[in-house]
Amino acid sequence: MPFNRNLYQKQLNKYSTGYKSFAVLLDPDNLDEKGCLEIVARCNTHSVDYIFLGGSLVTQNNQDFLIKLIKANTDIPVIIFPSSSLQINPDADGILLLSLISGRNPEFLIGQHVIAAPLLKASGLEILPTGYMLVDSGRQTTASYMSGTMPLPHDKPSVAASTALAGEMLGLHLIYLDGGSGALYPVTPAMIQAVRQVISIPLLVGGGINSPQKASAALAAGADILVVGNHIEKNPDFISQVAQVIQTFNASVPVHP
Repeated sequence: MPFNRNLYQKQLNKYSTGYKSFAVLLDPDNLDEKGCLEIVARCNTHSVDYIFLGGSLVTQNNQDFLIKLIKANTDIPVIIFPSSSLQINPDADGILLLSLISGRNPEFLIGQHVIAAPLLKASGLEILPTGYMLVDSGRQTTASYMSGTMPLPHDKPSVAASTALAGEMLGLHLIYLDGGSGALYPVTPAMIQAVRQVISIPLLVGGGINSPQKASAALAAGADILVVGNHIEKNPDFISQVAQVIQTFNASVPVHP
């Protein structure tokens, strides 16, 4: 059966006009009901485009509950950010089917995908094939440890560009540059720009974005979707600050999607 492509088509329309988007990443391990509702309320107020739910190591059995809770309190699309095939839930709107193209571990390039494929087909979720690229952020992250892969050197934008280009040529629909949760510093503007110049699909950037200045620098370099998670857990007000940065960029877009 054909996969639902509504979310992706809308994002392609935004990408084609230069319109920027904002995704809030929620880690089930760091979220209770009260905290979740507070963040969702802020997302509604500040026009967040996507809510990503997941993490590199999910130890709490509350993802299903949180998805239902979020869906009951917002119309913002909920997209699963999975670390394994165990995190498939048909109550969400979509799932990032992550292929860790920065690493060389076959389990995260194709292994988990083979296990998940029949479940994904039956789930009704919109599948978003994503080239996931871990970038060195000054410390080992949970993602690099759990995947058993080395991140891309933060000062090698040409390596990142070639990797992203290969991902697009392989048919992936999105490229995601990620410094990882708790990154000491974000993906450099030079790397974002190098990737943006060689691919013609939407580019997500996350990790280490903990100030409006860093958010603005990532957008100016070519990020299409900013993904912010860890800093929002510490400071929920940061949602409004990033939303304002994105709104400023989008105000200059001549035609809104």
